[in-house]
Amino acid sequence: MKLVLSAEPIRFPLTGIGRYTYELALRLQRNSEITDLQFFAGRRLSLELPTAADESGRSYGLKRAIQKNFLAVEAYRLLMPMLRKAALKGHGDFLYHSPNYYLPPFAGRSVATFHDLSPFTWSHCHAPQLVRYLQKELKTTLVRADALITDSEFTRRELSDYFSWPIERIHTVPLASSPEFYPRPEHEISVTLARYGLHSNGYTLFVGTIEPRKNIETLLAAYERLPLAMRTRWPLILTGYHGWRSDAIHQKLERARREGWAHYLGFVPSADLPLLFAGARLFAFPSLYEGFGLPVLEAMSSGVPVVCSNSSSLPEVAGEAALMCAPLDIDMLTALLEQGLTDEAWRETAIINGIAHAQRFSWERCAQETFEVYKRVAGKK
Repeated sequence: MKLVLSAEPIRFPLTGIGRYTYELALRLQRNSEITDLQFFAGRRLSLELPTAADESGRSYGLKRAIQKNFLAVEAYRLLMPMLRKAALKGHGDFLYHSPNYYLPPFAGRSVATFHDLSPFTWSHCHAPQLVRYLQKELKTTLVRADALITDSEFTRRELSDYFSWPIERIHTVPLASSPEFYPRPEHEISVTLARYGLHSNGYTLFVGTIEPRKNIETLLAAYERLPLAMRTRWPLILTGYHGWRSDAIHQKLERARREGWAHYLGFVPSADLPLLFAGARLFAFPSLYEGFGLPVLEAMSSGVPVVCSNSSSLPEVAGEAALMCAPLDIDMLTALLEQGLTDEAWRETAIINGIAHAQRFSWERCAQETFEVYKRVAGKK
């Protein structure tokens, strides 16, 4: 099999989709049945897998500026498909996989991964000009794709129902946590944690884009109801990309910081993230909507108990190993946070169950099941 894999998501900031693309690509490189694997980014094909920078460069700032301009976004949407079509000319005997929704015009067979339907079902959580771009491009993908992949059964069924797309052509392939997420002794993480003013077992962690969909305002409201001594002993630490419509969230974060019980670290280098996970006493993730919820698995793999919402795909990901409640139930979330921080018997069981549960997911399984989709698509007449 000959394969072109889009490597566009492997860039700063390395979000969950970027990590998925990178981990998948690493394992596809080892697949002996793939005789020619090429990575496509921008308008270039390469035999070498790119890596993501830990800091934004000048091009990132330019990209952010362009995304705020409707005419620039629309010009990009109309121009790039033609440029990419030209770059892919002569590769019609390859299968093309986009791990991030978008499919360019392509002469061969193609597969796209849909991680969630937020541009349609949670459009108010994205910039308006970006929503218009995403909706147009994703609808085009549905026309071009021979098959679709989703991270969860929830998203598979949502995608099929929303667009009346044949569900037999949509395949659920779960993600996994990466090998660097594992329980670590204090001496291994203390130096890194000290750079952030933290110490092992001394904080509750949230990881995710700072945006309304992540339900951070509810998390802050629930955490504020904990006794002050508990909040200051185990402050709430948040890290993630600065997202759309996050001004109100940051205002509340700043007030909590002044009161001494919450801190926003910004977007931390990818090398530090596993150590931040391993040092946490509790991981909190009350998101309103997730296509998968990879940070939940990363926390469990790190030996950290989890409190999360029971919305969308999260019950699939968390299984029976986490404490879960309705995402907007502040009182119940407060009770679960207190239990997660103080109930030692539950914590011991949650750590053991979480590690065992996370081990059921693997990138090797993800890559193999993805390859099975490729074979099914390539075998169609």
